[in-house]
Parts: sequence; C-alpha cells; structure tokens
Amino acid sequence: MAVLIKNARILIRDNQTQLVDVLIEGGRVVALAETLQETADTVINADGALLTPGLVDVHVHFREPGFAYKETILTGSQAAARGGFTTVLAMPNLNPVPATVEAFKFVQAKNLEDGQVHIEQYGAISAELTSVEVSDLTALAEAGAIAFSNDGKGVQKASTMLLAMQTAAKLGKPLVAHLEDESLVKGGVMNAGTQAQKLGLPGIEPLAESAQLARDLMLAYATGVHYHVAHLSTKESVALVRLAKAQGVNVTAEVSPHHLLLDESMITADNALFKMNPPLRTATDRAAVLAGLLDGTIDMIATDHAPHSESEKQGGFVGAAFGITGIETSFQLMYTKFVKTGIATLEQLLNWMNRNAIDSFNLNAPSQIMVGMIADLALFDLEHAHEIKADEFLSKGKNTPFIGSEVYGMTKATFVNGQLVYQAKK
Repeated sequence: MAVLIKNARILIRDNQTQLVDVLIEGGRVVALAETLQETADTVINADGALLTPGLVDVHVHFREPGFAYKETILTGSQAAARGGFTTVLAMPNLNPVPATVEAFKFVQAKNLEDGQVHIEQYGAISAELTSVEVSDLTALAEAGAIAFSNDGKGVQKASTMLLAMQTAAKLGKPLVAHLEDESLVKGGVMNAGTQAQKLGLPGIEPLAESAQLARDLMLAYATGVHYHVAHLSTKESVALVRLAKAQGVNVTAEVSPHHLLLDESMITADNALFKMNPPLRTATDRAAVLAGLLDGTIDMIATDHAPHSESEKQGGFVGAAFGITGIETSFQLMYTKFVKTGIATLEQLLNWMNRNAIDSFNLNAPSQIMVGMIADLALFDLEHAHEIKADEFLSKGKNTPFIGSEVYGMTKATFVNGQLVYQAKK
C-alpha cells in the first residue's frame, strides 16, 4: 500500500525548511522531491505541516502489567503516537517487575502485541527494584532488554550499583539511574525550601539526587559503563555531569519538559498535579537544566510519562501519587516555549527529541528525512494555536498542570513502518 504525503515541510538546518512530497511504500520512504506525480492508495495533504522522523522517548511508564487502571500498553502507545513519537523505551516498575527472563518476555510480548509504536523494554537492575542482589543482566540482555534501570527507586547500595555497572559494561548496555538517596528523602513530597515551608509540606533535599549522582559517576568512571542519568533536576547535578563529561566519563543525561518549564515558585497551593519525582526545584535549578541542555551537558528531552488515575491525584501533596503525564504534550510545549521564542532552534529540538536518543541508545530508528529511511514519521502543525484539553488525551492519565495551555505544533499524523497509526480529527 503506497502513501503519498503532499506539501510537507522538512527541516534543512536550524529553522529553515522546504516544501516536498514524500512517497511511502513497503514501510520505507521510496521517493522524495519538490513535486511527485506518482499515484498512491492514500494521499495526505500536509498543508505545509512539518514532517520529521518520529520522535523518540527513552523514559515512559506504560504501567502494564500490574497497573492497567493507570495506563495500558495500548493506551500508552496510542498517546505516544498522538504526541508524534514512534519509538519509546518503557521502564520496568511493573508487577511483576521484569527482573527475570520470564517476566521480561511476558511484557515484551505484550509490547509487541498491543503497541502502536516501537516499544523497547528496560530490564530491572534488581528484583522488585529494591533488592541488593543484581538480576541476571546477561540473560535479560539476551532476551532483548534495551538497557537496565530500577526507575522509580534509587539503587541504595554502592556495591549493587558497582556490580550492575560492571556487568552492563561487559554487555555494552546502558545503565539508567533514577537518583534518590532514600535516607535524604524522609517522607518529603516536594522540594525542600521556602515554598514547602510556606505550604507546610515536608521537603525532599536536593542532595537526595546529587549525592547519589556523585557516587554513581565515580563508579561509572571506574567501570567504563554507559551511564545515563534520568530526569536531571538540580543545578548541582548539572555541574556534576558537566565535570564528568570533561573527565571522560561515558555519561549521558536527560531532562523532562516539566523541569524545564516549571519550578517550585509556581506551586501556590496544595495541588497534587504539581507532585512529581524528582520534585519541581527552584527557579535557579530550572535555569541550570536549561543551560545544561543548551550547552550539551544534557543530551536529550525525555517525558517521564507517568499516568495515574484521577483518584490518585486528588487532594493535596501528602498521600497523592508522584508523577505527571506528558507524552502527548511534550513536543508542543517545547516547540512553543523554546523554538517560537528563539531560545532554541528547531534543529536543536529535534536533536533533543530524536537524534541524540538514537545515538546514545544505539536505536534502530531514523533521524533524517531521506529516501530509504524506515517510514517512522510525524507531521506537526506549527502554524495554528491549540489549547491542551484533557478530554482529547488518548492516555488514561490526565494528570498534568499544562491542561489549558495554548501551544503550537500539534501532531497531524504519525506513521510507524509506513502505517498511519494516528491522524488528528479535522
């Protein structure tokens, strides 16, 4: 089945684009020119929308198995397609945790069966994400684990992390760290500081992140492992990664859209939609992670898409679940807040949301529009404003404070292996 996309804009460099027609057949782009006259089974008029390689997110939570009331692989991947993502890496905080080959293969099969986009699966560093015993990482790698993580929990023992790094290094697999020293969290629900004091809420020390990061960077230097830092959020953490890169540590890092756009000063009431882990930090921290992204210290943007049920986010911070949904809004928010304002170029944004993730995790995904590429593609409307509305979400999770925001860059269509998996309603 052939698909012809007419009048699409593709990026040339920075913010420069040109109009093209694109022909898709057999799951690949087979022709690309200013004008194509070929016939096709389906013709889509892009009307000048931006055509890009499908976005890549290295940090999502699709909740199944174990927590399907929050999200399923089907709804999560449908949401990903609506966001313009064609490849995602799914975290292992599931039930059962994919710390064994049996549990891993179960979720891997479900990803393949129900996924509307390409889903790569993390294996767990240790059982239940808390055990001091390292999983059989070799067996998990042979079963297809893209990388290893205990996301949702910090690895508390240095000896556990050292052994995991040594094994991951031998396997040539990234090890992805959720940084959280539990002895410094002490039941906190938001960033420790003046805003927490004003609201009368227990705070989480920023050191809970940066102290564990400092430990891990020393271990990564000793082992040579590819060490990837999840959802970096503090100025101290940015400085540590910057120094480690200068010293030759094989480290990459991600930042989430909410840590780029929000800070604790915006939490003016006890509203659990602002409760996330790591928590929203200070305005100084927010400026530091943006600076780190712009100067290359931070390599990519990852959503940490973490859907929850409505009841789990009702009420105040204490007792509510940590997390924010984001895969349907991330490109739109980043384009609106950073590219349209001139802080970053479109080319930089696509590097942060596609190319750098592909390169860092050695993914089989396209990073350039060209003949022969796998037809994992997304069309974005950069010209028309849109209000983010909860009732439009395909994710089960509506837990985001960005509802009501006006954005540009809504997804018009998404293709995976040349198949149309999402198309916006006209």
